[in-house]
Formats: sequence, C-alpha cells, structure tokens
Amino acid sequence: MENPVHLFTDLFKQLGLASDNAAIASFIQDHRPLPDDIKLADAPFWNEAQASFIREELLEDADWAEIVDQLDAALRAD
Repeated sequence: MENPVHLFTDLFKQLGLASDNAAIASFIQDHRPLPDDIKLADAPFWNEAQASFIREELLEDADWAEIVDQLDAALRAD
C-alpha cells in the first residue's frame, strides 16, 4: 500500500495554523533559523498538541514524517 502524499498546506492545517502560501512563507521566515541543537518538536513556538503531533509522527515514521522533515529543513535554512 502506498503512503498518502501530504503537502505543506496539509501539514499547516493539521497543526491548526494558517495554511495559505503567504502564511506558510511568513511562518518559516519568522521562525528560522532553528538552531541545530533544538529538535523541531522542542521549538518554543509550538503548543503542546503541535509538538506532540510532530514528535509522534517522526517517532513512528508515519505518513506525515516526510513533510515534517521538509518543514524541519526549511526552518533550519539561513
């Protein structure tokens, strides 16, 4: 069975954040660069539910993990 494909917009909706392209770009710009010593789920800008979702998806290598990894990379870029 093939894993579902999720987009950044889907991830932002799942996290309860504004999900239009401008809002996503603004979020990434406002929160980067995320220091290398801070795990994405431990970033101070998440609420408890958001952090838990990110942590669980990565831990379980669930279908959201790939797009969560992409967000992590985007937040670490200078």
